[in-house]
Amino acid sequence: MPDDSTLSIAEVSARTGLSRDTLRWYESEGLIPSVPRNTAGVRQYDDATVRMIDLLVRLRRTGMPVAQMRDFVTMVEQGARTHGRRMRLLENHREEIESRIRELADDLDAVDGKIAHYRQLIDAGLDCAEQPITDADERAQQRRTDDD
Repeated sequence: MPDDSTLSIAEVSARTGLSRDTLRWYESEGLIPSVPRNTAGVRQYDDATVRMIDLLVRLRRTGMPVAQMRDFVTMVEQGARTHGRRMRLLENHREEIESRIRELADDLDAVDGKIAHYRQLIDAGLDCAEQPITDADERAQQRRTDDD
């Protein structure tokens, strides 16, 4: 009879969006502790392990290198004496995320500016040199937004 407080690898995969192979890789790399198995050999993930996986997914999605993730997990295993070091690692990572957000905001502004430029050219019927387009077919083609 399965333990209602544990989840199978399929359930954890569905919850986290990680494939079963990726979950197994996390385990083999020591990013999560060895997951106990039931008598049928099915992994049984407890709540603490699932919470760690959720955090690791977020850290990875925000660009934290696997080596830093491993360092973080090692510190967690060492207990409360590493709270300060864990906090500092996360603060450093937060600074990197904020820097990337600023870069992305600048990049988005550049893309928005280019979209506005093309919209102005199309609305005014101008070519890239800002000269009027006199050919009706070329004007019609200029307004197309599909790839065909």
